[in-house]
Amino acid sequence: MLASLPLDHGTLPAALRTQYWQDGFLFPVPVMDPAEAAEMRAELEQIERDWLDADLPLPLNTYKRVNANIVMPLAHRIAMHPGVLDVVEGVLGPDILVFSAEFFIKEPRTTQIVSMHQDLTYWGLGAVDGLVTAWVALSPATPASGCMDFVRGSHKDAILPHEDTFDANNLLSRGQEVAVDVDEADKVNIEIHPGQMSLHHGLTIHGSGPNVSDDRRIAAVIRYMRPDIVPAEGRTEAMLARGSDTSGRATLLPAPQANFEPAALALYEDVRQAQAKVMMDGAATNKGIYA
Repeated sequence: MLASLPLDHGTLPAALRTQYWQDGFLFPVPVMDPAEAAEMRAELEQIERDWLDADLPLPLNTYKRVNANIVMPLAHRIAMHPGVLDVVEGVLGPDILVFSAEFFIKEPRTTQIVSMHQDLTYWGLGAVDGLVTAWVALSPATPASGCMDFVRGSHKDAILPHEDTFDANNLLSRGQEVAVDVDEADKVNIEIHPGQMSLHHGLTIHGSGPNVSDDRRIAAVIRYMRPDIVPAEGRTEAMLARGSDTSGRATLLPAPQANFEPAALALYEDVRQAQAKVMMDGAATNKGIYA
């Protein structure tokens, strides 16, 4: 287990900010006590037990994997965690929006993978610098459990061509894979443990292998953005995490008050359908986001 990077009273020192912009990623960053992360995992797994067989409009896994912060207070609470935001502020500055938050889970002894890709490929934001993904570990993410692999410096490239595979074994919405060969020697294993997180740029090439361990690989994944990258046209829903929406262009969403409330479910579906039109644009099938 790698030792956590040294923070300056919970914030990023100048050297680590420089490292992030040089590499396109940063890890392992301490953001909470491991016991707090364990409590979050227990709360999530209780939600799974309570709601798996509930009469929800969509499968529970869809709500976990797409914009969970709209319908699940736990996802919203993690996205607003001061320890996470104090570090993110060192990358994005004082005004921070939550573009999306989700729970990304690989079950034990399974073959599902995430192909090598860039996050910004299909999000309708372009090749922007003002978006960072925070990957908060709620269980160990190791090479055995399918931790992420990053390609150092790949964020300095433009959005590269991607191919849609729609592979059933791929956890991405379109099975999208960057259409270039990535040498195994160029991959950096991003091992992190409960209470730690990684950060990566929206253009950093990354993916992950199967979980061959005996434990679930569970993460809370939050995409944060600066208000200035909100497009002037079209819809961009977000939640205000810190500071203010200096652009005035985002549609600011309310925090959920309880799990899967009817009003939140209706809002969720409206947002999901709008985002699907952007994310699935040009796709060869109408599979939908994480259907």
